[in-house]
Amino acid sequence: MKAVILLSGGLDSATVLYYAKKKGLKTYCITFQYGQRHKKEVNFAKALAVKTNSDWKLLDISFPWKGSSLIDKNISLPKRKGAGYDIPNTYVPGRNIIFLSYAVSYAEAIGAKTIFIGANQIDYSGYPDCRGSFLQAFSNAIKKGTRAGVKGNTIKIEAPLLDKNKKEIVKLAAKLKVPFKYTWSCYKGAKFPCGECDSCLLREKGFKQAKIKDPTLRNE
Repeated sequence: MKAVILLSGGLDSATVLYYAKKKGLKTYCITFQYGQRHKKEVNFAKALAVKTNSDWKLLDISFPWKGSSLIDKNISLPKRKGAGYDIPNTYVPGRNIIFLSYAVSYAEAIGAKTIFIGANQIDYSGYPDCRGSFLQAFSNAIKKGTRAGVKGNTIKIEAPLLDKNKKEIVKLAAKLKVPFKYTWSCYKGAKFPCGECDSCLLREKGFKQAKIKDPTLRNE
């Protein structure tokens, strides 16, 4: 059976890809170039697709507007200490709504029954489009707004990491043999992760609690 994977090249999306492969699914990965600060994550997404023998499509949908520090270099990236705060300026307006809309169109066109997304609502930055309530609402929209949905063959959204903390995600990734060195979480595209942005801190927390070394770090 076919499945569409939203693959950013980050730890969570890579884990979801390997999770889908473990289930024996034929995986069709879709990655977006939306004007983010760097392309390092995109390059890793391509490498992961090749390693898993997955179909891979890169869509350039660079937003002509900004509204986020991830796509506007005039806005400073925040340095925060973990999750649980107000929605940070790294939130990209409507990003997962847009990404999932493309994924639904792709899935319906190729006859895929499932879309996998690495959304998480436990150890995360507080983005509203990574929460279970949003995914449920979007699933309802698929049922009402697609031919597959109205004919009773709706496309399912699976978010296997939704209620896992970072420690659990890292352990699952290790079990699935995700190549950590081909995943990138830092908001910056330097040679090594900055260790200061929210994404770095959450990733560091997960690896440390799981007692697994992160090969993307300096001297690891």
